[in-house]
Amino acid sequence: MTLLSVNLNKIAVLRNARGESEPDIARAAETCIAAGCGGITLHPRPDRRHVTPQDVMLLAELVHGRVEYNLEGNPFAPPREGYPGFIELVRRARPTQATLVPDAEGQITSDHGFDLARDARKLTPLIAELNALGCRVSLFIDAGAEDLERAAAIGASRVEVYTGPYAKAFAAGNHDRELQACATTARRARDAGLGVNAGHDLNQRNLGALKRAIPDLAEVSIGHALIGEALYDGLERTVRNYLEILRS
Repeated sequence: MTLLSVNLNKIAVLRNARGESEPDIARAAETCIAAGCGGITLHPRPDRRHVTPQDVMLLAELVHGRVEYNLEGNPFAPPREGYPGFIELVRRARPTQATLVPDAEGQITSDHGFDLARDARKLTPLIAELNALGCRVSLFIDAGAEDLERAAAIGASRVEVYTGPYAKAFAAGNHDRELQACATTARRARDAGLGVNAGHDLNQRNLGALKRAIPDLAEVSIGHALIGEALYDGLERTVRNYLEILRS
């Protein structure tokens, strides 16, 4: 079955709005795990506008041995005050998976994948270090990306297909082309020996069609929509709803 990893960044956004401790990101993680999710995702950014390095370490201890832990981030972002750099965070937290994302400084959310022809040389030693730490490495890529063999050649085990354009097209009622692009990219990745993850703007309405198009999808990482839907239905029930979609 496709693993559901719940991204808890938006819990931290709500907490930080008051500068206090509620909602409690640890309690949210416990609720998601109790509901049956297979993983917890955090995407710490250098500006610390949502999850912080302290959150990363707190949840590393909380989820250890229970579910997978996925850290997302830009491996090229340099350290600064209050942020040790993504690779250093991975060294400390030892997540199950490190998802490398080329998000720029100040970018609101991830909106494109790596250009492997341009970035492979810089990524190679970083992926080697992450692999040596025991982390599975996934590279964030666009649907329609070429040369996926290069991702495998530089040491990645998986790719995460960026599903933002598919989700936008689904909402507009004309998603066949974008869904086919995701499915074709997944097939090419598998042919290259890579596992396939997917993420961004997935929700309860559009997830089923994606899962049917990519039956052997390894993992989906869902945060923004899931936390938004949980405001109406509750966090535990919402996680269970997503799991039911993935099962069926």
